[in-house]
Amino acid sequence: METQKSKFSNWVKNSISARMIMIGILILILLIPLSYIEALINERAERQESVVQEINTKWGNEVLLYGPILKVPYKTYSEKILTNSETKKVTTETIEHINYAYFFPNELTISSEINPEVKKRGIYKTSVYKSSMKLNGNFIKPNFNSIETKDKDVLWDKATIIIKTSNLKGINNQVEITLNDTNYNFVPKYEAQEKNFYQSELQLHKLETNYLKKEFSASKTNHNFAIKIAVSGSKQFTIIPIGKETSLNVQSNWKTANFIGSFLPQNSDKISEQGFNANWKVLHINRPFSQEYFKSLPDLKEYAFGVNFMIPVDEYQKSQRSAKYGFLVIALTFLFFFLIQSISKIPIHPFQYLMIGVALTMFYTLLISISEHSNFLNAYLISGSSVILLIVLYSKSILKTLKFPLFIGLSLTALYTFIYVIIQLENYALLVGSIGLFLILSIVMYTSRKIDWN
Repeated sequence: METQKSKFSNWVKNSISARMIMIGILILILLIPLSYIEALINERAERQESVVQEINTKWGNEVLLYGPILKVPYKTYSEKILTNSETKKVTTETIEHINYAYFFPNELTISSEINPEVKKRGIYKTSVYKSSMKLNGNFIKPNFNSIETKDKDVLWDKATIIIKTSNLKGINNQVEITLNDTNYNFVPKYEAQEKNFYQSELQLHKLETNYLKKEFSASKTNHNFAIKIAVSGSKQFTIIPIGKETSLNVQSNWKTANFIGSFLPQNSDKISEQGFNANWKVLHINRPFSQEYFKSLPDLKEYAFGVNFMIPVDEYQKSQRSAKYGFLVIALTFLFFFLIQSISKIPIHPFQYLMIGVALTMFYTLLISISEHSNFLNAYLISGSSVILLIVLYSKSILKTLKFPLFIGLSLTALYTFIYVIIQLENYALLVGSIGLFLILSIVMYTSRKIDWN
């Protein structure tokens, strides 16, 4: 019995197969803290998102402008056949219905001056802004011929102008429209929203004027308008190009402009050292929707365009991507030590492998915590240098020589540099990663060719 125990002990201590099994088990064990680290990264990213959302909600959410739109009620008729139960006489009753037609401007010109600023809460920050907008343009007298409605059935004296926006809370002035030299105030009107429990979709709220005093019943066909809006917002500023010819100009001192949406600015000199001055021009033929709608107003948010002012924060995303290579780093580091042990015959205890593995996982917690207070490059350099130095010093005490720890240090430096390059790349990440792994495999195969595996 003692002889069998002694043989098993010697096999565990001296067998290459036993060491490989032990290293494999340790790698699987270290996957547990790696999974917790990825969960921690996700938790910190969600925490940042919630803080940014709280700041934006208190200041004013993103601004999406949909309007101005001319709303005109009109009458339609239907007939109902009635039968008297006693006399069996059949009569026809005409029933009157009120529907609404919506007409977009013929010309719409919007100019906006936006001045963003950075708001901070703890270690998190976001951009908010104040905007001053001017809307000018004109409506032409609506035409109901397409639905064969007579002029006497159009309720011109009940016509109104409406604007839809995503941010009522951020409006800082009494909004009014000057239409044919007459001023009309906008007031908020409640509009039931469709509830979607699976998607957080941007909701639009309605502002509407009082009746337009028969502005459109007169013979005049061109009706000029002007609107001024001051609004506080966050994240982004977008409009829907509802004019038959829509022009947008946005000026800002923000130097990292990100133009978004269905249309991009036309001027090539839009970005300068002082900020940006961007111009858009969208024609009716450029977008797939009409200038007039009867009965209901369509949801056109997907055709919005404008500027995004959010501060790009990708530290958590990069940390998440680097953590996905944790298995590779641990496996290759253990492989280095295994090859050194097999070539030099220097014994390395499983506990020492475990300590090295724990040190490698500490890289990611250092990376997350430091990147929250500095940029990702500095965090990566500090975390990587600290872990490499720790492992080099620890391996010197194990291997009792200097050349093997220096080899470990150079190998880890090359490995972390390789991973950092892959993280920075997007289009070529797969190509560079594949070539790098092929070279690593080639070096390992070349190094291990003279090991006696028996």
